[in-house]
Amino acid sequence: MWALGLGTAATRTTNPLLLGLLMASAGYVVATHRSTAPWARSYAAFAKLAFAVLLVRIAFTVVLGSPIPGTHVLLTLPEVPLPHWAQGIRLGGEVTAEALLFSAYNGLKLAALLICVGAANALASPARLLKSLPGALYEAGVAVVVALTFAPYLIADVQRLRAARRLRGRPDRGVRGLLQVGLPVLEGALERSVALAAAMDARGYGRTADVGASVRRTTTALTLGGLLGVCAGTYGLLTAEGGTYGLPVLLGGVAAALAGLRLGGRRSVRTRYRPAPWGLRAWLVAGSGAAVAALLTLASVRDADALHPGVLPLTAPAFPLWPAASVLLALLPAFAVPQDTEGPENPANPANPEEPS
Repeated sequence: MWALGLGTAATRTTNPLLLGLLMASAGYVVATHRSTAPWARSYAAFAKLAFAVLLVRIAFTVVLGSPIPGTHVLLTLPEVPLPHWAQGIRLGGEVTAEALLFSAYNGLKLAALLICVGAANALASPARLLKSLPGALYEAGVAVVVALTFAPYLIADVQRLRAARRLRGRPDRGVRGLLQVGLPVLEGALERSVALAAAMDARGYGRTADVGASVRRTTTALTLGGLLGVCAGTYGLLTAEGGTYGLPVLLGGVAAALAGLRLGGRRSVRTRYRPAPWGLRAWLVAGSGAAVAALLTLASVRDADALHPGVLPLTAPAFPLWPAASVLLALLPAFAVPQDTEGPENPANPANPEEPS
């Protein structure tokens, strides 16, 4: 929820100073609270992807041109003539500073979104997130937990078998090595799958309660309608034209989806061990992200020129003080939450990753 709030705030501005401050805040929280778990290493990949997106956006402007006119010509590329049906598109030609700056602003906004997504992937534990799934998504959560459990074992088996083949002087690369390593890995995976299935069946997994047809139909209608409302409301919030209907539709969709998930949880008969607590720190983390999103949305309405700097004429972007102070609220998790550098939870038991099987 913290990362979603920062991502929403990033969509409300193209000011490079505010976007840079937003990315710096997210990066600082990741740097101070990232654990040694495998998923915590994904932030660097997202940062590289964000930089690549920015470069690609600028490269497209250089090669394909931009609808933004400009008077400051930086260079002129050879222009390729196109047929009449391709009017509005050009290859080559003049490259202006205004067009490059406009592309850089929009590319930086997308890069900030990727940085926020990377922060969520680096900080949030997938096992704890799956433990908090509602009962209606129970089967899907079990399947994902099993996949997360077996993936490290498969990688360890491959590394162990390749090392054994190297010690025996046998090839461990290429198609031949892959085929001779794949069969033992598949055999071990099947044995673990059978053992896990027997253990899950003995513990009552897959049991469902009988619910009426009307409840099932109501659940389906509420869930699908709520998800469609969430999509429509999110689109409205991200576009200037849908600012009036975006928030009401989003809130209605969230309420309908939550009601559908709660009704769908009636068919799931299970016991939850050690539920994830939602305390003061959780409220502070989620509230800081929501506050940044709300304040940047308000600033985009009241001071649109500062949050969306123009390129015609070519001027330096302003640094709005109170929107910048609002972005700094994203740093609250770095001080409100104690650092946790422990490794991932033990995923041996799909019902509860913290409980040994």
